[in-house]
Amino acid sequence: MREAIGHCDALYGFKSGFDRSRLVLGVKSGGYWPSNSDRGLARHQSAVFLFDADTGQLKAAVAGNHLTAIRTGAASAVSIAQLARKDARVLGIVGAGHQAPFQLRAAAEQRDFERAVAWSPHRRAPPELAQVAEEAGLPFDAVGAEELAALADVIVTITSSFAPLLKADWIRPGTHLACMGTDTRAKQEVEPALFAAASVFTDEVAQSVSIGEAQHAFDAGTIAESAITPIGAVIGGARRPDPIPGQPDLR
Repeated sequence: MREAIGHCDALYGFKSGFDRSRLVLGVKSGGYWPSNSDRGLARHQSAVFLFDADTGQLKAAVAGNHLTAIRTGAASAVSIAQLARKDARVLGIVGAGHQAPFQLRAAAEQRDFERAVAWSPHRRAPPELAQVAEEAGLPFDAVGAEELAALADVIVTITSSFAPLLKADWIRPGTHLACMGTDTRAKQEVEPALFAAASVFTDEVAQSVSIGEAQHAFDAGTIAESAITPIGAVIGGARRPDPIPGQPDLR
């Protein structure tokens, strides 16, 4: 559940789950407060609560901001490890918020990148992002959106945008995109037309077409739910990514 609360333009929600094999029961509570940046706070705020599966008693309350950042970075990293071309050399980051350094750090470990570029629709890439790139041994440049699309072999989008930031005809064949920012109805980071020319993978298909990046292409009929592959099928070996027309399969 994730909804606007009608105060401070905030979005707030809950995610819960139960791992029966390990008797792990928990719920994550949190959301997005856009005005927090004016207060010197992270815009995403969350907490995780764990319960005893036998009694329902509270076992732990854990600050969730750092956990969320690591988990989201790990998710894009898994997609890069499984789907991006082995010869990818330029990493692009779209977005310059709290999550962007985590994305860059995790992505940089998945391929032998030689350079990182970044663009933000709202502000210049922060010094922290350049520092993370330097720590990863990557030359770093802040560039424009279209230039980033022309340069990058792997692009991670991590914004709170409600309008497409990357146009379909900017993206070169063979580019891997990890669209991480869209987690709510109406959010959007790339043009729906891009889905018609792409092989599409996601962790949860139903969520992707309802509140994820695929929602707009799905609503427009650009892509069917059946055309989206769970990335777990790739990890488990049941599905290989489709070959890129006119290029050797280097994934």
